[in-house]
Amino acid sequence: MASESSLQAEVNRLRLQVEHLQVKDGSEPVYIGQYLLTRLEQLKVTKMFGVPGDFNLGFLDLVEDHPTIDWVGNCNELNASYAADGYARVKEHSLGVVLTTFGVGELSATNGIAGAFSEMVPVLHIAGVPSMAQQKTKPMLHHTLGDGRYDAYIKAAENFSISQAILTSKENAAAEIDRVLTDCITRARPVYLTLPTNLVYEKISSARLKIPLSRLPPPNDPDVQTFVIDEIVKLVQEADDDVVVLVDACAIRHDVREEVNELIKKTGFPVYSAPMGKTSVSENYERYGGIYVGSISHPEIKEKVESAKLILSIGCLKSDFNTGNFTYSIPTPRTVEFHSDHTKVQFAAFGGIGMKELLPQLTSRLQPAKRQVAVPPFTAVLPQENNDIISQAWFWPRMGQFFKPKDVILAETGTSSFGILDVPLPENSVFLAQILWGSIGWTTGATLGAAFAAQDVGLGRTILFIGDGSLQLTVQELSSMIRHGLKPIIFVLNNDGYTIERFLHGKERKYNDIAPWKWTGLLGVLGDADGTKSKSYTVHNKAELSALLDNNEFAAADKIQLVEVMMPRLDAPSALERQAELSGKTNAYVAA
Repeated sequence: MASESSLQAEVNRLRLQVEHLQVKDGSEPVYIGQYLLTRLEQLKVTKMFGVPGDFNLGFLDLVEDHPTIDWVGNCNELNASYAADGYARVKEHSLGVVLTTFGVGELSATNGIAGAFSEMVPVLHIAGVPSMAQQKTKPMLHHTLGDGRYDAYIKAAENFSISQAILTSKENAAAEIDRVLTDCITRARPVYLTLPTNLVYEKISSARLKIPLSRLPPPNDPDVQTFVIDEIVKLVQEADDDVVVLVDACAIRHDVREEVNELIKKTGFPVYSAPMGKTSVSENYERYGGIYVGSISHPEIKEKVESAKLILSIGCLKSDFNTGNFTYSIPTPRTVEFHSDHTKVQFAAFGGIGMKELLPQLTSRLQPAKRQVAVPPFTAVLPQENNDIISQAWFWPRMGQFFKPKDVILAETGTSSFGILDVPLPENSVFLAQILWGSIGWTTGATLGAAFAAQDVGLGRTILFIGDGSLQLTVQELSSMIRHGLKPIIFVLNNDGYTIERFLHGKERKYNDIAPWKWTGLLGVLGDADGTKSKSYTVHNKAELSALLDNNEFAAADKIQLVEVMMPRLDAPSALERQAELSGKTNAYVAA
């Protein structure tokens, strides 16, 4: 089935190339701006994030008048790019879209686009730019650098996008739009598109719109794929069923979760995930053993994974925080790596052999394990503490009792992203964290996009965990949530500053302090003037938090809710403490 789909995708690519070379008669002409919006509609985009500016306003007229794509005006471009990222992560088989104006807007969005590039998230960045006449004569226009370098922002974008389309005429506009959108959805990374003011309303043929774009990669070479599968099957047989499957972020990004599930269900091999791969496999599956993070893993998980005779690693991203500071103890001779565009079998790399097509073929060749290697139960036990302080060790298992199937759960970089790792999440829940890029404040904007996407795909509550320091960076986007009637639950972990930084360096330094805010007054200031659209709480101890979590009205999430959780200043999840210790040794500051 995968081979047939890949072949059809290749046929469609060739049809689009032929279409570009032919002149079609009888097709209704459309504005270039409309052509772009129709392509986005075909790719199931329903929201566009961004900030209006004088070089994108004409295009925004088309967006606002579009029947199925809604404009979500953000407070700033950075938050808009975070929102597009969060939208794309939750709404699989689609992409996130952010629209900015020339120069000032696009540079403000760059950090969010770079994070999407780093973590392989498909985001289209549309930049409204000056007309072609202005780009040619190069006047000292506002939003320029004043030195005539109209290409400076394009050069910047090249570093943070997998593909760029710099529209210059109507003759190739449709083909260029299709090219970057195809790159975005097949390679799962951001792309950049400039839309000059004079081209938005130029009319072009709509004939290409009849040919769908495909997110499937090119087909694998059948002979090489057969050889690779033969080699993997031999290794599995030699391992005598002592095989572990390790799933990571790119299994989600490159749409192979279904293929992974078929593999593990047929074989019965134990399965674990890396932090960035959390919820790529159901955490209620009886053969799922939890999170492997190198040396900071739970000892039983560490032993089970590292002692296996063969590791089938699917979509791995070996970053520091995703591997326990590069402490994977899995020798290359015992590893097969599956990626979107290549496969590694021990020391040999096979370019162009992607996992989307390979995994089903491999599964068909493998047999159910004759003996099932034991898998440690993945549970979160609520500790019995002799005080009423809301500790990190108690908070996360207690939150685990609150989660429901289909929840969308976001954890900010810091105590949240580490604390939640060892908590099993319910069936069909979605977990979002920015573990590789780690831009603090990312989750606020991402929550906005994730909540919209959750509505689109029929998921449940959107729940955010964020520290008081991180929220101060991007807090304005709470107003966008209120404005659009979204109803996330926001847990603000008030531990008086940058706790993750305190553990990395400078526990008592003033640079890790922040100004105290009245958190429960925020939602009123940011849009809920009469107090009817939101509710805010402060919980000081275990009893108050448990009472709130057990409250049916609160759990129903029928309005936006903010919970300030008072926590000790120097308390952190054990995984964060161990990671900080390893990072501290790597980044040791030595005074001369």
